[in-house]
Amino acid sequence: MNTPNRSTAVMQRRCVAPDELDDFPTPPWATRAVLRWLAERSLAHRAMTCREPAANRGYMVKPLAEFFASVDASDVHDYGVGFPVRDYLFGAAPYPVDWTFCNPPFRLAEQFIARARDTSRAGVAMILRGAFEEGTGRYERLYSRTPPDFKLVFTERVVMLRGRLVRAGEVDPFAEKPGTKASTATSYNVFIWLTDGDGDTRVRWIPPCRLEMEREGDYPDYGIMAANKGSPGLFATS
Repeated sequence: MNTPNRSTAVMQRRCVAPDELDDFPTPPWATRAVLRWLAERSLAHRAMTCREPAANRGYMVKPLAEFFASVDASDVHDYGVGFPVRDYLFGAAPYPVDWTFCNPPFRLAEQFIARARDTSRAGVAMILRGAFEEGTGRYERLYSRTPPDFKLVFTERVVMLRGRLVRAGEVDPFAEKPGTKASTATSYNVFIWLTDGDGDTRVRWIPPCRLEMEREGDYPDYGIMAANKGSPGLFATS
C-alpha cells in the first residue's frame, strides 16, 4: 500500500504553479519580533521610513506601521484592502526609504532583494523559508557576491498558510480535514542586509515570543466574514 510522502523536504514545497500568486500571509507577531530585534541594536528606529512591496492583505504592514514613521505599501495584485497595485520589479525604481521589509514570492526573491538593496538607505529584511539559503546557483548569484549581514532564526514555527491567516494551534476552518489545527512543517528565517554592513553573515536566534507579540485583531474572524458575506477589511478583529 502506498503511503503519503511526509518528509520535510516534500512538505517544505509551497506547491504553487509559476503563474499563480505566492499568497502566504505573514503573521504580524513575526514582524514585531524582527522589529524589536533591530531596535534593540539601534539598527531601526521610529523616525525611519519603510516599504513593503508585497503587501498582500496587510498583515505585515500593520506591525510596520506601528513602528515606522511611514510605510509605503503596495502589491502586484489587488487583494481588496486598498493598497496601490504596483509591480515592484519592473519600471522605474521606487523612491528611497530607510528600510524594506518583505515576504517576497520565493521564485522572485533574489530580484526583490536586489531592488530593495538599491532603494533602501539603512537595510533590507526578507522573511523567507529556510530552503532559501541552499542552492549552488543562488550561492553564485547572491551569497558569494552580497551575503547578508544577519540570518535570524525563528525558534518558534511561523505558521503561513496559503490564502489565509490562522493563529498557530487553532482550528483551520479551511483545512481539508475538519478539526485540523494550524501548523506547518516549513521553517522561516529572516535575511538582513545592512547598507553599511560588512557581509560577514552572523546567525542569531529569535527566542520564543509569539504569545507576547500577538495583539488583539491580528487574525481575521472567518466566521464573521462568512456571515456578513462582505470584505474582511484590512485587519478584521477576532
